[in-house]
Amino acid sequence: MEVFGIILSLILLVTFAYRGFSVILFAPIFALIAASMSNLSILPGYTELFMVKAVTYIKSFFPIFILGAVFGKVMEDTGMAKSIALRVIQCIGKEKVILAVSLACMVLSYGGISMFVCVFAIYPFASVMFKEAQIPKRLIPACMVLGVFTATMDCLPGTPQIQNIIPTTYLGTSLYSAPILGTIGGILLVLISYLYLEWRRKTAMANGEGYGKHTRNESVIDDSISLPPWYLSIIPLLLVLVMNFLLSTVYTWDPALLAPFQAMKMPLVASSIKNVISIWSLIVGLVSGIVIASVLGYKYIPKSGSLVNALNAGAIGSLLAIMNTASEVGYGNVIASLPAFHTVANVLLGVGADSPLLNAAIMVNILAGVTGSASGGLSIALEIFGQHWLEATAAAGIPPEVLHRVVAMASGGLDSLPHNGAVITILAVCGLTHRESYKDIFAITCFKVITAFLMVGLYLLTGIV
Repeated sequence: MEVFGIILSLILLVTFAYRGFSVILFAPIFALIAASMSNLSILPGYTELFMVKAVTYIKSFFPIFILGAVFGKVMEDTGMAKSIALRVIQCIGKEKVILAVSLACMVLSYGGISMFVCVFAIYPFASVMFKEAQIPKRLIPACMVLGVFTATMDCLPGTPQIQNIIPTTYLGTSLYSAPILGTIGGILLVLISYLYLEWRRKTAMANGEGYGKHTRNESVIDDSISLPPWYLSIIPLLLVLVMNFLLSTVYTWDPALLAPFQAMKMPLVASSIKNVISIWSLIVGLVSGIVIASVLGYKYIPKSGSLVNALNAGAIGSLLAIMNTASEVGYGNVIASLPAFHTVANVLLGVGADSPLLNAAIMVNILAGVTGSASGGLSIALEIFGQHWLEATAAAGIPPEVLHRVVAMASGGLDSLPHNGAVITILAVCGLTHRESYKDIFAITCFKVITAFLMVGLYLLTGIV
């Protein structure tokens, strides 16, 4: 009955999320349905377990969500994000549309701009270019997934996306963990995904399939809108990366900074400064980027908008993003507390037990798929199994930096199942449906899963870090 409760809960969550219902409202409801079927008291389960785990996640990562959202909104409203995207597309050329769109997404996301802003900034150019080249519109979402969900999300060293930040708080690592391994994985993943999309393009064109007759969210680029120069627009992105690198790898933080707060016995204070250095570094980097982007770009904001509106919209928009993820984390932790889950977890921990990296990749993929969230599944996995994996990898002589890179890459695999919020958003922006475009998104999802396991094998064979 307990296992049935977990399965029923998961099916309900996936179904409701897929149909557009808010996980903020329904994640606790379905979590408590499973809890009640395991004889766990409902009200304490909600206030003392679900909410505690959700709040813990918010405490750790809210600064990154709000600053990242504000930075992205300022870059969007000043036209800087569009300016960079347009320049990348112009450099690549219209004859290589898929590469141009994907690379533009990568540049923006590696510079710290959120997936949502990347999609809104690049979609207008993508739809016009695809129509001119008579490439099926249904391939645009997969191009964007290639740009924002692959190398720059969790593979490349230093990427300021949340999936690369979460392991630092649990493993005491940095954003630059296992740089060679991550770079190899990122290049391989991008190459395979690009070749796949090019094959899909050629097949469609050989069959006489053009752009298609579409009426929803069709774009017309207004050339009269003044955009800032690309070389000015790139400065905030570079500043975020440089500040983050200097503060996380060059600057030496005083270990005693946390001592006064630990002495106060404040709840949720980090146990060691190494667990918060990456977050502090990125906070400074994002604040610097916001200030510079505001100074350089404010005069390019349309008369219908303002810098105040951009800052406020970014701050408000971050609330939905973090509450969605925090609810998924709370849901996962309620499920993980149930006896039936421990039985399943013990079985899963035995899969690949001789290789803790392999086991970690499997577990993170499963939990990311269950929650439909890379960051949610990764947080739950590290919360429950992180210490176990640290001890197991240490015993095997594996550096925690390698574990960091493997779990980060694994989190971006099965997370992009149909109920993933980011997938639903991309399809909505493009005016397409799952039926039209999800097949190609799923292909890249499979490539991501395979690549994470290939990197496990590469490390075990070569010891490369």
